[in-house]
Amino acid sequence: MLSSTEVLIIGAGFAGLGAAVHLHRLGRDVQVLERADTLGGTWRDNTYPGCECDIPPALYAYSFAPQAGWSRGRAGQPEILAHLNGLADEPGLRERIACGTAATGCRWDEQNRRWHTTTARGTTYESRFLVLAVGALNVPRIPRFDGTFDGPAVHTARWDHSLDLTGRNIAVVGTGASAIQLVPHLAEIAARVTVVQRTAPWILPRPTPRLPLPRPVRRALEYWRAEARLPALTGTSGRLENRALRHLHAHITDPAQREVLTPRYRIGCKRVLFSDDYYPALGRENVELVPSPVARLAGDSVVTADGREHAADVLVYATGFHISGALASVPVTGRGGTVLLERWAREGAQAHLGITVSGFPNAFVLGGPNTGVAHTSLLTMLESQFRYAAAAMDATDRDGVEALEVAERAPSRFGAEMARRSAGTAWTSGCDSWYLDRTGVNRSLWPDSAWRYRLRTRRFDRENYRVPEVVTVSPAA
Repeated sequence: MLSSTEVLIIGAGFAGLGAAVHLHRLGRDVQVLERADTLGGTWRDNTYPGCECDIPPALYAYSFAPQAGWSRGRAGQPEILAHLNGLADEPGLRERIACGTAATGCRWDEQNRRWHTTTARGTTYESRFLVLAVGALNVPRIPRFDGTFDGPAVHTARWDHSLDLTGRNIAVVGTGASAIQLVPHLAEIAARVTVVQRTAPWILPRPTPRLPLPRPVRRALEYWRAEARLPALTGTSGRLENRALRHLHAHITDPAQREVLTPRYRIGCKRVLFSDDYYPALGRENVELVPSPVARLAGDSVVTADGREHAADVLVYATGFHISGALASVPVTGRGGTVLLERWAREGAQAHLGITVSGFPNAFVLGGPNTGVAHTSLLTMLESQFRYAAAAMDATDRDGVEALEVAERAPSRFGAEMARRSAGTAWTSGCDSWYLDRTGVNRSLWPDSAWRYRLRTRRFDRENYRVPEVVTVSPAA
């Protein structure tokens, strides 16, 4: 079965839904494919106790689809998911979203200048434009340890709500963003919580709104407050580190525990976290912090590298995600049979402005290489990408051509610029981080302010694009 649309969007999380609303309002015919049975992406998958967004809440909505406010002054998972469903309720849009429809491959047809996307349901979609919005944080990473664990084991992104944790001994592996939100809730109900820490994270107190300001004013205030943190990541970090250490010392009085909770790398080298209740939770009598990684599993216990054995009824993996794992399940094949992830594996992930790749005409990557941010809301970056992609589509129409493709050298030039500008920043200061690829190059983050990215993408740079050559197929002999 063949279905046609002008713009096919893969993914119905924040990026895919935001692009769909933006393009739909511009009069584009859009179709959204979502492999899960419901929309929501990260905020559908992560439902562990305490799950919420840790960036300034006024920034966690698009400017063209504002959220009036969050009930607790911060964006919690249930409300964020409700907000995403509100985006899908844009008039005439929900019927253009096909949930439970996993894309299995996207291929550029060089003769008819269209993208052909196959699905697990057997339907093939033909589209003029392709928007990849599969996200990066949706394939859970579960470490492989020697041994086995006999009790229930669950990853934070696949939470089992039927599991009663009351009065149980729980081992939590990891101390990243999900762990510091989850542990305080577990500490309230569990008999004992063992937190296994490989690396101490930098944690800042959550900013608390002090005045009831109108939404536009609050949004502007939080935007510039977030941007003001950038110099600590790209230049001098002492002031921000001192603030984090004051936060640590205010809650942790034991010198030995302070020592193991003090990071040994520059702030920002890994993701900076925000919490007011994680440190107090570690001070509870039923919570133990183990500053040693897991060595093996031993039936009803976890053995750490220091040789200690920790009894546990339940094992919780708060170990993050395989970056871009979702894109691996959707091979994207451009001109000449080039597969996107195979090229990135050879050459490093790079795209012009993080959005377009040579050899892949009329295709746009949302949240692509070097468009992540470590100091503010990713949604500000995504909005810039929506506008750029829309302008590229308009230019294609205006020129009266079927397709435009970014020049071959443009993505590598942008990638080289990002690597050069990342030198000397916190992200390349020596720690092991998912921000860097296997060669130590920053392929994830934009090393500048969000407003400068907006300036870089405010117009479609037609001079960096060309009309792809027409492929002539010789008749069979």
